[in-house]
Amino acid sequence: MIRGAWLAMALLLAAVPASAQSASSGFAAVNDAVQAGESDKALGLLMSLPQNGEWHNLDCRIHLALEHWDTAVSECEKAVAADRQNSNDHMWLGRALGEKASRASFMSAYGLGKRVRSEFEEAVQLNPKNAEALADLGEFYYSAPGIVGGGSDKAANVAAQLDQVDPARAHELRARIAEQNKDYTTAEREFKQAQAVSQHPAYQWVTLAAFYGRRQRWNDLDAAIQNAVKAAPHERHSGVALYNGASVLIRANRNPELAVKMLTDYLSGNSMTEEGPAFVAHTRLARLKARLGDTNGAQQERNAALALAHDYRPAQELKF
Repeated sequence: MIRGAWLAMALLLAAVPASAQSASSGFAAVNDAVQAGESDKALGLLMSLPQNGEWHNLDCRIHLALEHWDTAVSECEKAVAADRQNSNDHMWLGRALGEKASRASFMSAYGLGKRVRSEFEEAVQLNPKNAEALADLGEFYYSAPGIVGGGSDKAANVAAQLDQVDPARAHELRARIAEQNKDYTTAEREFKQAQAVSQHPAYQWVTLAAFYGRRQRWNDLDAAIQNAVKAAPHERHSGVALYNGASVLIRANRNPELAVKMLTDYLSGNSMTEEGPAFVAHTRLARLKARLGDTNGAQQERNAALALAHDYRPAQELKF
């Protein structure tokens, strides 16, 4: 029976065109480069592959990381057009539109905002268990004005859906709704509950630290960051916690030496992700090292960023 199963598998693979197998492995290699923050490599690999919905989705995500908002929107639109039943494609288009809207004039932002809502709602409708899309939709609802379809009650309904899919995200969403409504006691309690039930506690410690930063509770921020640092080595996917934790310290203008260490550990680890592009991490390290008086180190970090993404403007514009 085992021999027969292997024979059936071999026949199945033989029936798949070699070009299709090659394209599939090629897209996987592009995604690996995207996760590693190797933008130039990802684009180079992508150019050798046939264009389809997956191609346009990857191109969108690459340009989104590079902060090329118009190109990202255009490519995500093409991905959606190629497969309108793909929940993730709608989610990424919503994200690209959201980034563009946040930098647009009032009138342009109004139209873009309605499109953001529509794409996130479609993503959730197509896959009600898509936790990332649910979180994005909830964030839109609690942060957007009612004129474009926002509302805390709608966000609360999304949190109820997340209870069945990702409890930590559900608590985090409730925390953000409460914070938006200036109910800081409830917000803190919900952020702590998110941390308690999360499979990624280091990440949630950083989320709590960011809340303390917004409330200017500096000692609590420092303690939460220290807890994140302690938890990170025990987590398989701790990279984004180190990356985000350094960002919290940078925004709060606190402990630049620890921020340097967290970004350095992130870049030298094995859990990098497109949520924290490596070229952005190098750019932030360059600014930190310049601030600490290490001009040579800053220049090296700038060069490392541009080696990964030669047209990343924030790195290009660094001066020491």
